[in-house]
Amino acid sequence: MIAGANVVTIIVMLMLGFADHINPVSHPSISGLGMFFPFAALANLFFLFLWLTIKWRMAWIPFVGFLLAYPPMRTYMPFNLPSSPPKDAIKIISYNIAGYASAADSADGFKLITEYIRDQKPDIFCTQEDNDTKPRTDEFYESTFPYNDTYKINESDKVINRVGIHTRYPILRTERISYSSVSNGSIAWYLKVGNDTLIIINNHLEATHLTKDDRDQYRQIVHGDMESDTARAEYKRLLAKLADASTKRAPAADSIHRYIQAHSNYPIVVCGDFNDHPLSYTRRVIAKNMTDCFVSTGNGIGRSFNRYGMYFRIDHLICSKTIQPFQCKIDSKITASDHYPVVCWLKIGRNP
Repeated sequence: MIAGANVVTIIVMLMLGFADHINPVSHPSISGLGMFFPFAALANLFFLFLWLTIKWRMAWIPFVGFLLAYPPMRTYMPFNLPSSPPKDAIKIISYNIAGYASAADSADGFKLITEYIRDQKPDIFCTQEDNDTKPRTDEFYESTFPYNDTYKINESDKVINRVGIHTRYPILRTERISYSSVSNGSIAWYLKVGNDTLIIINNHLEATHLTKDDRDQYRQIVHGDMESDTARAEYKRLLAKLADASTKRAPAADSIHRYIQAHSNYPIVVCGDFNDHPLSYTRRVIAKNMTDCFVSTGNGIGRSFNRYGMYFRIDHLICSKTIQPFQCKIDSKITASDHYPVVCWLKIGRNP
């Protein structure tokens, strides 16, 4: 009976781990189940310890389960040996700055962010929700970076949403990747980096639109602070809400992937707030035939959204195979936004 329960757990773990191969448009409720993969992995870990305690020879069952689930485990929570970036590597930071107005402890978000940029000295700083239209913003960036551009991506004036790039490399041109969205978008900037033209695709994809109450309910479900019947009903409601957002992100991810394929003769970096977890259709499609910088050089879960008990990496940084990433990390030291920035060093290679 224990062996049977363990096998069922492994089957569920594999189904959740590879759910990112299912298009949310076709199966919205199934595709988003990857976010629950860690719970199945923990259950299999429990069986491993159980077998080691009562009948160690049977420990091969959960061990084989972990071997089969290695790809999603590495994507969700990678571990890599540290490596120092070479001197000619460029430093890039992608940061959803939440309009400079989401700082913890009632601190000045704009001040915290500008101090952080001065301290980090990135070569390329990509922003999402760069919505501050005050003169102080332009003054700071123009005094810090020689080249700056901010693009309004929403179609309605009711909601302001901008993505930006601030860099020490000349901006050659700007293109918007075409897909339907009211207040989200993806912008490709072409930068002159030495003798190369580097494309930076900065994204803000469809949010989950979970309210504070929704997130509180989720936290109660995870912590077991809710009656089983209520928890089941809330789980279904939240899953339906998440599935709806996934169906809107999927076409955007497909469009971004097509753009990458059409411009594969350039070195490309894709970054931003995907609003989706590591085992999502969105991340997998955009990272197809690319290198996920955090997976290849980062460590741990890499939680990038820091509110309401949501322990996910929803901010990503992905690059062409010709670019070698180093020391990609989620910098949790700064609390000026409801997101943490993604920091990475990149060495641009030559396209074949």
